[in-house]
Amino acid sequence: MNLHEYQGKELLKSYGVAIQEGIVVNTVEEAQQAYGKLQEETNTEFAVVKAQIHAGGRGKGGGVKLAKNGDELKEHASNILGMMLKTPQTPGGMEGPGKLVRKVLIAEDVYAPDFDACKEYYVSILMDRERKCNVIIYSTEGGMDIETVAEETPHLVHKEYVDPTLGLLPFQTRKIAFNLGLSGQAFKGMTRFVNSLYKAFVGSDASLFEINPCLKTGDDRILAVDCKVSLDDNALFRHKDLEAMRDTDEEDPTEVEARSHGLNYVNLDGNVGCMVNGAGLAMATMDIIKLSGGEPANFLDVGGTADAERVEKAFRIILKDPKVKAILINIFGGIVRCDRVASGVVQAYKNLGTVEVPIIVRLQGTNADIAKDIIDKSGLSVRSAIKLEEAAAIVSEVLS
Repeated sequence: MNLHEYQGKELLKSYGVAIQEGIVVNTVEEAQQAYGKLQEETNTEFAVVKAQIHAGGRGKGGGVKLAKNGDELKEHASNILGMMLKTPQTPGGMEGPGKLVRKVLIAEDVYAPDFDACKEYYVSILMDRERKCNVIIYSTEGGMDIETVAEETPHLVHKEYVDPTLGLLPFQTRKIAFNLGLSGQAFKGMTRFVNSLYKAFVGSDASLFEINPCLKTGDDRILAVDCKVSLDDNALFRHKDLEAMRDTDEEDPTEVEARSHGLNYVNLDGNVGCMVNGAGLAMATMDIIKLSGGEPANFLDVGGTADAERVEKAFRIILKDPKVKAILINIFGGIVRCDRVASGVVQAYKNLGTVEVPIIVRLQGTNADIAKDIIDKSGLSVRSAIKLEEAAAIVSEVLS
């Protein structure tokens, strides 16, 4: 689950991470009121208007603007609120439709009064699956072009691996501050910043923290000016307060609908819809589709209770994708009997009415032979298989 910048900053602040303060608003009038409040709390008239969407690169798309006075703030807020913001990370990139901006963050200008004395860094935390530990990635070259830095000058990107049994140790935070070229108060500030950031990462069960830029101000404070936060969905049951921050307007509507039905669904770009029980089997199914000459259109795990109602909901979700040219149902009957699943498929098919794409059903496990007989005698335009190779061959046939 992704958080907006303002939500991520609230989370960081609760763990003692210093942030760029700001007020999130939904209208131009609220933006003007927030600007007035910031003026009272800071010594500068400058403020930053920042679009709040789940995508990076907002500055490149015109979603981040500096306002030097009230008139400029009103103009920027008016232009950004309601715009379809296109960034390299929105669907389709800069050529895609973009994302609708529903709210903006009115933030303090932390670069004032001495812009030239400020320095931007990059700091992120994520899991290194190969090493089975968390890793802190950091660089002296923070800002909008960090991707170019990683590609063209990888020696400027450093990594610090954290032993899961020991946690982040003091010498590691000092090493990070040293490699960033800091000294004095800025050095101490960065060690505190990284330590608090890591506590927030672990404490919130996050999968990604990205602070870009992490700023050294003119008076040597270390602040999170922007942040990207992704939380582990599987751990949200421990964080009801964070789960309440979910913004479904920023998520794929089909994935939102699937989640409401208890289905694990991820939309992909292929032409073969997948309906499977179990994540491991789903991955194997997507592999066999690719080997058969197709491309998976989705990841969909119906879980262990693949009854008629659940199968019908899964069917409807898959068929919403106009790219789907065939549907492969691959069910292992362990927790649930194959004949029960087969009956559910037949009932769901009848409830759907006319289905124009070919459906291939592969059932294996308890009562698989009975299930195949149910499918074959249903009179429906559904093709059955017992072996995965058979199902793959049928997929290849219907796509050719």
